[in-house]
Amino acid sequence: MFPLQDPPVPVEGLTHTQQLLADDPIWLVLIKVVGLFGLGVVLTLFMINWERKVVGRMQHRPGPNRTGPGGWLQSLADGLKLAFKEDIMPAMADKKVYFIAPVISTIPAFVAFSVIPFGGEVTIFGERTVLQLVDLPVGVLVVLACSSIGVYGIVLGGWASGSPYSLIGALRSAAQVISYEIALGLSVVGVVLYARSMSTRDIVESQAAGWYFWLLIPSFVVFVISMVGETNRAPFDLPEAESELVGGFHTEYSSLKFALFFLAEYVNMVTVSAMAVTLFLGGGMWPWPLSFLNAYGWLQFLAFVVKILLFLFVFIWLRGTLPRFRYDQFMKLGWKVLVPVMLAWIVAIFGIRAFVSTGGSNVTLLLALIGFAVAVVLAVAFLLPDRPTEPAPVEPASDYPVPPLDLKVPDSPPKRRKAVTAGKDAQ
Repeated sequence: MFPLQDPPVPVEGLTHTQQLLADDPIWLVLIKVVGLFGLGVVLTLFMINWERKVVGRMQHRPGPNRTGPGGWLQSLADGLKLAFKEDIMPAMADKKVYFIAPVISTIPAFVAFSVIPFGGEVTIFGERTVLQLVDLPVGVLVVLACSSIGVYGIVLGGWASGSPYSLIGALRSAAQVISYEIALGLSVVGVVLYARSMSTRDIVESQAAGWYFWLLIPSFVVFVISMVGETNRAPFDLPEAESELVGGFHTEYSSLKFALFFLAEYVNMVTVSAMAVTLFLGGGMWPWPLSFLNAYGWLQFLAFVVKILLFLFVFIWLRGTLPRFRYDQFMKLGWKVLVPVMLAWIVAIFGIRAFVSTGGSNVTLLLALIGFAVAVVLAVAFLLPDRPTEPAPVEPASDYPVPPLDLKVPDSPPKRRKAVTAGKDAQ
């Protein structure tokens, strides 16, 4: 049988995957671009409906069950409803920035899909290729950069709305991304050290002998916590806390502009879930009993989607079970727990790697390095002083009579019950 296409001419400095991607014709690149966009939109529609159904089951109530078979077209109906709603713009809004902010928030979420390997080698209309748009040597940095740029749309949208609620939500989102982006980046360092590459494809291939989920458990746990905070999801949904800020940064948005913010949030959830699968769960690789399926590229794509759905279920699970954090608790978790733990863990990884590479047998040195890292974590987490628990008294702002601000409730209730009991006995 003759081959469907001529084998690619090898180019020095390019890997096999990069060579296949470089030989993709323009029509195949366009198919991949449209496919990635469609995958993001379809997973968003599915995720919205799935979230409502799962949370409904958790709260013992029915979820969407009217529109479409089993209610599965409810997300599509909601999207069409938003498209036909009236587009209202506040009178005090900066019109240009107000219009472009949702676009800035949405585009980076889709761009991050371009470097994620969704499967192995496949044949599409006779062309041998890989289920990935581009394989960059710094693919991990591209995903981190896209997640950081997306917050610009949230900040600009909150500022341009001319509303104090929107502005406070935008500032919260900026502080939240700065705090948890550091922990997210530090959690990736261990994976890069073991894979010796920042290419997402190389990281997946380096997990052929074992997933990093088992080897780098602290990095995996911190990555999962940070990606929930990075996407402004419950219990870290402080930028859009309806009990405090009405709707947060998108309070003044309606119609398709609000739909773009909504789309960006759910596409970001899919992106960070795909990144977690790539870094810690071997990408599209099947686990040990089904390892023989790794020879088929489309089956790898199926495994990748199943793993993404696993992480998306974690998002839903957290929203249905945990209350929203207070802002001070949220920031303390990021700066006093996650970041110090990751710094100590990176020091331990460097020590272990140095110990293994030198071939030494001094186990005492290895244990001493790990003990030092743990001591640093404990010192940072428990020895730093907390904020004062009793705020200073504040003078009243008006002459209207108010109770004294230094009034304290007694530790024990008055002995009124005994007196009442004694009176009844006397009667």
